[in-house]
Amino acid sequence: MAGDNIIKPVRITVRAAYRNEWDDAMALAWRVFMKFEANDYTPEGIESFQDFITDSVLYRMFVMGAYQLFGAYDNGHMVGMVSLRDETHISLLFVDERYHRQGIGRLLIQYVSSYVRNEEGHGGITVNAAPYAVGFYHKIGFADTDVRQFRDGIWYTPMEKRWDKEKGQ
Repeated sequence: MAGDNIIKPVRITVRAAYRNEWDDAMALAWRVFMKFEANDYTPEGIESFQDFITDSVLYRMFVMGAYQLFGAYDNGHMVGMVSLRDETHISLLFVDERYHRQGIGRLLIQYVSSYVRNEEGHGGITVNAAPYAVGFYHKIGFADTDVRQFRDGIWYTPMEKRWDKEKGQ
């Protein structure tokens, strides 16, 4: 039947993650990292990333509200996540591979941008984009702020998206 091949639109909700969702978020980050990004990293870089997402200090910062974590959910199931450190820096952004190219990464960035603007009162947001994500960030309005960098076995490009200039501030 002709209608059998119609893909139903994904109805995604985005909200702050609950404390009990931390492990799910970090597991999602690890799965997607290993599938799409690990090939761009040295063994030291892979270990650095794993150390970061399993750091108990980072979890305690999240519990205390000093490190924000937001999730994208399909029928209550986390399919994407983004985190902020220092109120304006995207620390992690990952979307389950089955949900790639459906606008979820863009939706997460829009959500945290609104949060940073309206709740934290800042005029921009930054990210150290992994090689795999540079094109995505450019597409949604981020600009490079420096050349590609290498630290702890990890390649990244510092980027920023400003909105204070849009308002003439």
